Amino acid sequence: MGNHVLIVEDNELARDAWRLLLEATGHRVAVAGTVAEALRVARAERPDLALLDLTLPDGESLSIIPQLLVEENPPIFVALTGHDTREAAQRCLTAGCASVLVKPVTSKELLETVKPLLASRG
Repeated sequence: MGNHVLIVEDNELARDAWRLLLEATGHRVAVAGTVAEALRVARAERPDLALLDLTLPDGESLSIIPQLLVEENPPIFVALTGHDTREAAQRCLTAGCASVLVKPVTSKELLETVKPLLASRG
């Protein structure tokens, strides 16, 4: 099976749609709906890539990045945000995200972003 992707998204419909898409394209997928759950799952399962919805019920998902970057082989981070501003994108990139996707994210856009990032993992 392909790379391991963690989807951190509190919207169950979006999370399930992205999970099905990524699984259909050969990836192993884990999901989380809160910051605490994302951190626990990321540490236990060591994903290659993490899709991070910024706003979660218990905080902002960017807060997990510094905690995971100090661990061996941290995931590549991709931010998912409803804020289509240069400031929001810059904040995500500065926090350690390799890319920023603005919602609504199409299947094509998600796959075109994820594929080369995962390919860079080897």
